[in-house]
Amino acid sequence: MAYQYRSRIRYSEIGEDKKLTLPGLVNYFQDCSTFQSEALGIGLDTLGARQRAWLLASWKIVIDRLPRLGEEVVTETWPYGFKGFQGNRNFRMLDQEGHTLAAAASVWIYLNVESGHPCRIDGDVLEAYELEEELPLGPFSRKIPVPEESTERDSFLVMRSHLDTNHHVNNGQYILMAEEYLPEGFKVKQIRVEYRKAAVLHDTIVPFVCTEPQRCTVSLCGSDEKPFAVVEFSE
Repeated sequence: MAYQYRSRIRYSEIGEDKKLTLPGLVNYFQDCSTFQSEALGIGLDTLGARQRAWLLASWKIVIDRLPRLGEEVVTETWPYGFKGFQGNRNFRMLDQEGHTLAAAASVWIYLNVESGHPCRIDGDVLEAYELEEELPLGPFSRKIPVPEESTERDSFLVMRSHLDTNHHVNNGQYILMAEEYLPEGFKVKQIRVEYRKAAVLHDTIVPFVCTEPQRCTVSLCGSDEKPFAVVEFSE
């Protein structure tokens, strides 16, 4: 069965339009999967003791509407496939009538933290999760092509506030960074993110931005111009 938790949209989670921000939505999804792992006894402490971690490789997030300040929501998640070192997981946020506000498909990599390489998922971890059917969100490719006609923007440094428990830039932070380059009035209906390399404290991030009709692609690169993450927003 899907794991669920209920919440109410807080003032600290909204933007100027009084709606949940895009990074806020991602945080709800990430929190939900973390809560499920903790509830099943295979959370951060258990995996940390084994030198293991789940690393997000890619997202596809489809948005119908973003909830408003004070609105009560249900966030849910479930895995729909495991193979080797890879896990596939769906997410969904629902309103109080059960209508889908946003949904996502994601690919995760089971990592040996000590070696820094993917490794086969532990048997007890596989047994703990119950697989459910995949949401019909359309084609989902991990790879996002970087447009050739991209404009370089001012670089900035990774700060401590960007980091998570793995000492890498948090997945949602890349979306927050990329969102800064959206054109005025751009109405995001879909987000795709490909995470290629983890940025760490004091790394330099160089954004390359390509704006097209109904699409904006932001490549968040290192000083070598190789992407840490590629974020694609669609209207």
